[in-house]
Amino acid sequence: MAPTGTPWAPGLWRACNLFMSAFFALAAVVQVNDPDAEFWVVVYMIPALLTLLVGFNPLVTGNFVWRSVSVIHMLFCGLWAGGLAHHFLRHAQQSILNEEEGRMKKVWKWWSQDSNPALSLGLLRAITNSTLLPESCLAW
Repeated sequence: MAPTGTPWAPGLWRACNLFMSAFFALAAVVQVNDPDAEFWVVVYMIPALLTLLVGFNPLVTGNFVWRSVSVIHMLFCGLWAGGLAHHFLRHAQQSILNEEEGRMKKVWKWWSQDSNPALSLGLLRAITNSTLLPESCLAW
């Protein structure tokens, strides 16, 4: 369980994951005007469901199915982001950092990989995620 000195850390971790779940779900909902909305709804709903599960039960990250879906999704998104970065670098007319695709998503999923409160990085990740939450909302 969580260290005795930080009783608020598990609650903060759950709140951050529930908030990010809502954020990803909202990102999926607003894709209706895109020509490829079906693709983007799936891309955003997978992390929405994964973070929702972590919000309800942080120990779910040890589950084989949860971890497999997360790793496969990150692999797919990483390969896609690499291809997109290559395309933007070759055809960029402005800075690549001005593009919205995948800036915060990969960081968030990497940080939520191991949310087991027994891990030493649990507190660090909870604090970092609570810092990334407002930034991701403002950037969006």
